Amino acid sequence: MRILFIGDVVGDKGVSMIGDFLPKLKQEIKPQVTIVNGENATSMGRGISLSIYKQLMSDGVDVVTLGNHAWSNNEILDFIDDAKRLIRPYNFPKRTTPGKGYTMVNVNGKQLAVLNFQGRVFMDNLDDPFALADELVDEITKTTNCIFMDFHAEATSEKLAIARYLDGRISAVVGTHTHVQTNDARILAGKTAFLTDAGMTGPADGMLGMQPDSVIQRFLDQRPARFKVMETGRGIISGCFIDIDDKTGHATHIETVSMTDDQL
Repeated sequence: MRILFIGDVVGDKGVSMIGDFLPKLKQEIKPQVTIVNGENATSMGRGISLSIYKQLMSDGVDVVTLGNHAWSNNEILDFIDDAKRLIRPYNFPKRTTPGKGYTMVNVNGKQLAVLNFQGRVFMDNLDDPFALADELVDEITKTTNCIFMDFHAEATSEKLAIARYLDGRISAVVGTHTHVQTNDARILAGKTAFLTDAGMTGPADGMLGMQPDSVIQRFLDQRPARFKVMETGRGIISGCFIDIDDKTGHATHIETVSMTDDQL
């Protein structure tokens, strides 16, 4: 089983990069499942809309994951419960949060569980992702041993900690949120694939997808600033692909992908 995971899609440029280049990337990599983090996909760079979710699906995405900006576009409250392949972090408060934190995908007769969790270091104090992952993984392994997690977190230590905590119990942990792809793709001792951050998909010449001037000004004067998504220049698509032995659930290979539109 080969999984292609694409990191945080940012703004209109990110959505167009998926539409323009994902089919070409899939033709080369040949994944059975394509997962995309879409929590920054609106034109303002926060949240997702129904039209964007449907566009990503029509462009060949199988599952869309979210993160701390899941609720930044209020429209999501109208459709998340009906969107079968859209998942938000599992560790939002269970009683009051719409949507779901994982989904199952049929891959040639084998079930793949796709999980979405959010970290707590330097982020909102959600429910404990370690304890909840324990419970959820124990339940899911009754059905399948092929389990992929998008762990949306700020701290590199927290991302590695949960990967090592779950090493040997799930197939892969890939981090999102920082928009900067890390150079540490590897398979841990228990055969769980790990990457600290998949990077972002969107404007290549911005600052984490935003227009540089306002971000730099914030550093200079330490005053609040409105960040706007970069709309011009090159685009980039970033992520990784992972091979999983569908009999054992163990990862056998992980490799990063990061290319600008001129390279693609």
